[in-house]
Amino acid sequence: MGAEQRGPKFESGPLKAGAILIGAGAAIGLIGLAVSGGHVLAATRRWIDEMETPPSELARQKWAQGKAAAQAGASAWQAQNSNGAPAAPVTR
Repeated sequence: MGAEQRGPKFESGPLKAGAILIGAGAAIGLIGLAVSGGHVLAATRRWIDEMETPPSELARQKWAQGKAAAQAGASAWQAQNSNGAPAAPVTR
């Protein structure tokens, strides 16, 4: 008796055609991603250029405001606790 082959039998033609179609679809998807990504970047740059205050300066201002608020809070906390009375004990 001859050896029997088990499992599915594949033809190479449909597999090659499928691989080519998958590759073409991936290439078209990447091209679409590049076109739309370029448009989003260009629109974002135009939007930032039209702003009165650049985002980096706005971030610096907000950081300075946050530092000032933290310092004011710390000063108020110290003033509250340094009125001569001992600090309240922490209970758990």
